[in-house]
Amino acid sequence: GSNVRDWLYVEDHIEALMLAIKNGIVGETYCIGGHGEFTNIGIVNLICEILDKKIPHKGFSYKSLIKQVDDRPGHDFRYSINPKKISSSLGWEPKYKFNDALEITIDWYLSNLDWCKEMIEKSGYSHQRLGIDD
Repeated sequence: GSNVRDWLYVEDHIEALMLAIKNGIVGETYCIGGHGEFTNIGIVNLICEILDKKIPHKGFSYKSLIKQVDDRPGHDFRYSINPKKISSSLGWEPKYKFNDALEITIDWYLSNLDWCKEMIEKSGYSHQRLGIDD
């Protein structure tokens, strides 16, 4: 859970892509980052805290469901983006703060549980851990 990722809300990402398409220079590369570096376990804990508020269970925290597992072989320790170029040349910055965007995302999933269930059923995903050999 100590691996670090740079998290970016999907609407911010789309806005940055559209700006690069509209105002960017053909052939240039623009890294899009959210200034939101967090460890994986930090994200899991934030999700649990939000769920504890939104769907509380007396005497129970979602954090009690966290299970530590070994990293997948070859799993990168850190994904980081330097978005200085898109900021300085196109004036783009993410609009959403990470915690706000995470809560919006969780709200969307909670409001669309039937869709989520349908997608899981259609995919054949059986809740097993992916990316490792058994």
